[in-house]
Amino acid sequence: MRHVVIVALFVLTMTFLVYTGLNALNPLPTQAATQAVVVDRMFHLEFIAIAFLFSLITVPLVYSLIVFRRRPGDTGVGRHIEGNIKLELLWTIIPLITVIAFSYMGAQALGDTLRVDPQALQVKVTGFQWAWRFEYPDYGITSNALYLPVNRQVLLRLESPDVIHSFWVPEFRVKQDVVPGRETQLRITPTTIGEYTVRCAELCGVSHAYMRSPVVVVSQEDFDAWVAEKQEESTEATGPDAGRGQKLYETLGCKACHSVDGSEGVGPTWKGLFGSEVELDDGSVVVADEAFLAESIREPGAAIVAGFAEGTMPSYALEESQIADLIAFIESLK
Repeated sequence: MRHVVIVALFVLTMTFLVYTGLNALNPLPTQAATQAVVVDRMFHLEFIAIAFLFSLITVPLVYSLIVFRRRPGDTGVGRHIEGNIKLELLWTIIPLITVIAFSYMGAQALGDTLRVDPQALQVKVTGFQWAWRFEYPDYGITSNALYLPVNRQVLLRLESPDVIHSFWVPEFRVKQDVVPGRETQLRITPTTIGEYTVRCAELCGVSHAYMRSPVVVVSQEDFDAWVAEKQEESTEATGPDAGRGQKLYETLGCKACHSVDGSEGVGPTWKGLFGSEVELDDGSVVVADEAFLAESIREPGAAIVAGFAEGTMPSYALEESQIADLIAFIESLK
């Protein structure tokens, strides 16, 4: 019994030290949403369980190696132990109860993250290879950055035109797969003003690592001002604009494959492309005019440039105005 008490005290001490060490490492990013508080509560309970199980295994092992080691001159045979029914029942029942308890708490946490606010702001999110687009149907605007008002629930309606993506902002904790052919939903209530980044958490192609977009949480007043500014820009936009095209080039992931300085890349460089003669893989030669570039953006597989692999570029779900802006940017790269 003396050894049991000593081991138990060492286990409790080691559990405290391991849990304290895990917290000191600060493994979780900043909490920036109501949902993060609920998820972190579960994480900390799991950290305690991890620290306890680690201690429960290592402490008795190390204690036994030190205290019950064979002494010099000891030639005796250890006591033969057949088993202990009570102990076996105990280490079966206790983990079962623990798992059931964590399942119940997990269900409660899931319910908290899915709680519906009828006044939630709705945002349509389109994830495509390899960028994000955000539409605000209540305001009639579209953005390549996700702007959110603080302390107001947001309903994200997620869609994908190509492959499975996954919407994830680490500071919000929760994430949701974006599945082709169906709409998935995610509810977030930002609580901290600041700038974050949405990442794709599902391997979705060669430029998966570049599928990032800014997330900006602002006050309600600043959000209203941003909406008004975007609506004004939309009203003033009367034709293709190279400046907007350059922003699309940077935010849509085009720069991952197409250079603007003539250097080689996964796809043809855009420098000097507009109006030039382009040889296709079937041996024919075409002029890279507006019609050819528009078709190449809408249907990348329609005409493959010689020297480049087919199927490398996905079909982007872009609006006609965005395509026109990209072509205007390409035209400016003489």
